[in-house]
Amino acid sequence: MISREEIREIGNNGIWRQNSSLVQILGMCPLLAVTTNLVNGVMLSLATLIVMAMSNVAVALLRNLIPHEIRIPVFILVVAALVTIIDLLFNAHFHDLYLVLGIFIPLIVTNCIVLARVEAFANKNPPLQSALDGACMGIGMLWTLGLLGGLRELIGGGTLLAGIDMVFPALQPLQLLPADYPGLLLAILPPGAFILLGCLIAWKNWVEARAAARKSGRGHDGTPLAVGGSA
Repeated sequence: MISREEIREIGNNGIWRQNSSLVQILGMCPLLAVTTNLVNGVMLSLATLIVMAMSNVAVALLRNLIPHEIRIPVFILVVAALVTIIDLLFNAHFHDLYLVLGIFIPLIVTNCIVLARVEAFANKNPPLQSALDGACMGIGMLWTLGLLGGLRELIGGGTLLAGIDMVFPALQPLQLLPADYPGLLLAILPPGAFILLGCLIAWKNWVEARAAARKSGRGHDGTPLAVGGSA
């Protein structure tokens, strides 16, 4: 069984403290190329989340049977088999989106965060904890890529949920800014992704620094907090 404290620790580690995009800075290729809108970022993250959770479980179950010398090729084989299944499912059920995401679904096999969690966590822990670790790491990637894609889409074109009809045909994108909004091309291009990612990393660091200051009873500038005051 898994304790509540263990669940909290694994969840906090994957979703926030060791976030794959904001802390470990892994998976930069899909982060820069796919997050041109919210839908693309979320759907690729969902595919990665499923692969991470399932590959962690598979490796955790087989970890005592895999010789140490060949563990990496075996891990890659397990991940590649699962990615192939996801790739075929996307092609069958979300064909238009599959064409948009293109090579980035098969490239999940080479995503550093997938192999890193298999090697660092699933290879040393039971299946339940491993599944939770993979899912939480995937959720951390999902909210980061979703937020980044949403910001790039909104700043770049004034819309949100462009391409949602490829997933849910009855839904339509939202035009949040005026129809004559010219858009900012930089936000859609890879340099815009770098800039916004840097802003998200700075925001996360600021939040953590502020929380640490409050916990220590000091303001963000190091001065003691007044009773009942705030930093």
